[in-house]
Amino acid sequence: MEPVKVTFQPDRKTVQAQPGEKVLEIAAREGVNVNNLCGGQGVCGKCRVKVLEGKTRFTGKGVGYLSRKELEEGYVLACQTEVLEGHVEILIPPESRKEDEQILTTDRLMEYDEPVALEEERRPGVFLKRQPLSQKFYVELPEPTLDDNLSDLERIYRDLRKQTSAPTLQTYFGCLPELASMLRSNDWKATVTLYLREMDHPHIRVIEPGDTRARNYGVAIDVGTTTIVAQLVDLNKGEVVGVEASHNRQARYGEDVISRMIFACSRKGLDPLKNAVVNTINTLLKTLVEKAGIDLEDIMCFVGAGNTTMTHLLLGLEPCHIRLAPYIPTATQFPAVQAHNVGLMGHPQSILHCMPCVSSYVGGDITAGVFACGIHDRPEIGALIDVGTNGEIVIGNNEWLVCCSASAGPAFEGGGTKCGMRATRGAVEKINIRDGKVFYETIGKAGARGLCGSGLIDAMAELVQARIIDQGGSFIDLDHPHVRVVEDVPEFVVAFGEETETGEDVAITEDDISNLIKSKGAILAAMKVLLESLGMGFEDLDHVYLAGGFGTHLNVERTIFIGLLPDVPRERIHFVGNSSLAGARRGLLSAQVFHKIESIARTMTYFELSVHPDYMNEFVAALFLPHTQMELFPSVRAMLESRG
Repeated sequence: MEPVKVTFQPDRKTVQAQPGEKVLEIAAREGVNVNNLCGGQGVCGKCRVKVLEGKTRFTGKGVGYLSRKELEEGYVLACQTEVLEGHVEILIPPESRKEDEQILTTDRLMEYDEPVALEEERRPGVFLKRQPLSQKFYVELPEPTLDDNLSDLERIYRDLRKQTSAPTLQTYFGCLPELASMLRSNDWKATVTLYLREMDHPHIRVIEPGDTRARNYGVAIDVGTTTIVAQLVDLNKGEVVGVEASHNRQARYGEDVISRMIFACSRKGLDPLKNAVVNTINTLLKTLVEKAGIDLEDIMCFVGAGNTTMTHLLLGLEPCHIRLAPYIPTATQFPAVQAHNVGLMGHPQSILHCMPCVSSYVGGDITAGVFACGIHDRPEIGALIDVGTNGEIVIGNNEWLVCCSASAGPAFEGGGTKCGMRATRGAVEKINIRDGKVFYETIGKAGARGLCGSGLIDAMAELVQARIIDQGGSFIDLDHPHVRVVEDVPEFVVAFGEETETGEDVAITEDDISNLIKSKGAILAAMKVLLESLGMGFEDLDHVYLAGGFGTHLNVERTIFIGLLPDVPRERIHFVGNSSLAGARRGLLSAQVFHKIESIARTMTYFELSVHPDYMNEFVAALFLPHTQMELFPSVRAMLESRG
């Protein structure tokens, strides 16, 4: 059969495909970005494209995501449409394109502990020395004589013992084959790289001629499901040299971890997913070293922090049983691995260390975050919340830590809502409704294209306050000029087509609101179950830390108003930014910190909510704005009562 010529618009990119290939697969292979939340399962509706020309076959799965008008105009789902023959021309509309997202590359943890350029770090009750996982030592060895006839390796050991306090030294065999000639041809001067993952037994991984101590860099990596952030760190000075971020290329196989596990385990195997995340990181590494003016071989060490699934995919471990009861991962504590064997660029003998996980759905990004915000070191009760498709929650102090994961769904990340999108250009992020008029702001001041998480939260809060919907999420004011009913479903139009970039209305529907209430209810119910299991309530929380990019853009008052966050004094709520990256960097700069984080992971008690007897009741109680028990939200109750 002759190949099919496929042209993607507006990119004007023409490629070759085989008859029967799906549009989404062709686009992914050729680097044409199309939104896709479900990994091609046909259950998210975000890969809408328009067939301008040519013969295609739309399977019909997911047809419910398209209106009758869209179907008549030639719209299909890219994941469910096959190209057949001849020339096929496909238009990717603005709402289906992936554009630059506001990726969080910084944290706000410096007010607690500043790791930069410090020889020592002090935290309450613990002394942590800055001793990077990879250290370089320069040696000038005396030439052997008949009276001093130690072997070449023992001569290195003898000199290193003068510079370190390690009782035992070990050596990677790969250092030995060229050692004798290298030492003798370089006047017995060399640089030795020690790895300190096992602090009592440092391991020599590299022995180089001359003095290369200045070229000792490490990379801390936040291996996120959606985005990946890498920080280049000068291990000698403890300083961040550069930071780069990018979308995780795995997204073409599904936006969430469940979709990627399904792809890895039942479709095309693990390799495409592993290669995608490794290639994403390597692209960031190339940019980092180019901007810093160093070589890739100057990178001696990596520390990665990601959720349990992402860690498995990075390391090439089978993730299949993570999503199946009883939800058992291959490992939660990971041995160090040669980075080259994973596929990462850097020194050939560089090592990758991955942050420890707790369970299938509480990963190394959370254990790193717990250390970074200091919950484990303080007597006060703190809660760390990371809102995503899964909402991970940790509560505790310096004596105990409990954690859980709530399946919040993709609603706050743009999935499961009619006009939902990620925080990219054109996303409505702020909304006000006053005197029957709607005022909104978009990211990049561009024409509206959809609603991101903060915009959806604003919309719900404003609709309740304006009495357009009730606290159950149902529309009660159908006469408002921005309210209409489409196919028996009421919706509120935030921006009409004449003012949007796409020419289509941007709206939030009653079904959208229902999905969002379920998402926020899952997170709040999880927090309540954890606290009540300990005989506590929201009022016992001394600190609430919000991690990740989603938390950074939230309006606290509105988030409390809808019941996503507990109604606690506002000064107790802290936005801590990318705590996963902060924890990874701290582990990179201190072997003691890395071991402390491993200890934190081992001591955290995990609650499996799917079998918890109280969780479903609490979830149902939370399906209200903000909650059926209004006494839990006194400030919201007072606000609602004040309006009469």
